[in-house]
Amino acid sequence: MPADPVPFGIMKLDGIIDRNARLKLRSEVDPQRIFSLTVTNLIAPRTMVWRGGMPLGLFTGTRTFSLWPKDEGTRFEMREEFSGPLAGLIVRSIPDHPPSYEKFSQALKAKAERK
Repeated sequence: MPADPVPFGIMKLDGIIDRNARLKLRSEVDPQRIFSLTVTNLIAPRTMVWRGGMPLGLFTGTRTFSLWPKDEGTRFEMREEFSGPLAGLIVRSIPDHPPSYEKFSQALKAKAERK
């Protein structure tokens, strides 16, 4: 399915969301940087995992999106994990993500409730 560029704290997302697909993401957290990601897992409509980082596993960021039925609606969870020998050093330099995550979650909720 084509990526749907919407204002989720993500300024631009290029690529096709499919297992093993490559994505290019530009976020509000660091608008000058383009993140190269791979969709490493996709079990529609429940789970999607994006992974990106440095060569040789020096630093890897993994973002997992999950959906579960809950009461009369759906529970959404987004988790980010960092690993690799340089993770401790790099994580300290990453800007504060929670405001961007909250914006993403609220925009996703609004979009889902319109459908």
